[in-house]
Amino acid sequence: MKQKINIALVSYLNTTPFLYGLKRDKDLMSQINIQLEYPSKCADLLQLGSVDISLIPVIEIPNLSYHEIVGDYCIGSVGKVNTVMLYSDCPIHEIETIALDYQSRTSVKLVKVLAKNYWGIDVRYEETSEGYIHSISGKKAGVVIGDRAFELEDSFTYKYDLSEEWYHFTGLPFVFACWVASKPLDETFKRQFNKALKFGLNHKIEAIKTLSDKQTDFDVLDRYLNESISYDFDQQKKKALKEFIKLVDELKIQ
Repeated sequence: MKQKINIALVSYLNTTPFLYGLKRDKDLMSQINIQLEYPSKCADLLQLGSVDISLIPVIEIPNLSYHEIVGDYCIGSVGKVNTVMLYSDCPIHEIETIALDYQSRTSVKLVKVLAKNYWGIDVRYEETSEGYIHSISGKKAGVVIGDRAFELEDSFTYKYDLSEEWYHFTGLPFVFACWVASKPLDETFKRQFNKALKFGLNHKIEAIKTLSDKQTDFDVLDRYLNESISYDFDQQKKKALKEFIKLVDELKIQ
């Protein structure tokens, strides 16, 4: 019996079309196992060899001994994304400490790149664990990513959309996560996988309807997936990814 390919998928609302497309291909589903995790966990699973393909934070790609970006799609944005936020009770230039979301790796590097190269602020960074959002107050800001950001829309005096700030800084879109394989894959499988992702993206409305009404308002999610998230891994996003990796590397040597 042919061994199944293990796949890790980020468990945020923005991956709903991907999951929908994969599940609608019954032949593909017979070849794969899917598990849902938060972004940094998806990266760990791929690094450890526990999965063969994962939607991982792009900052993790250079750390893999072998990597291949699979397919034509990603989790990206052009300007505002609304779910990768820096929340604060004081203006950006008064911030002294930034709490870094433990669920993220790309976004915490992004906030450091922006702090040094765009905002021009020198702050202390704080690693976090579950519950850290309650510590955001005074001169302490916090990075919050994913679906939790919807719940914090009116909770803080100041909010900075990190994708929008990146766009103001570079004029480029931003890529948060890509589908990456940790081993060579059969070309036929890769085409089928990519086709399933495309199907899901072409049927976002149907994908949204599979969610419970308790998770979020349909119209809010429809706008989010169609206006905030940009899924095509096009040439501009590839350029943006290269620029981001370069700026992160520069942080390491400074």
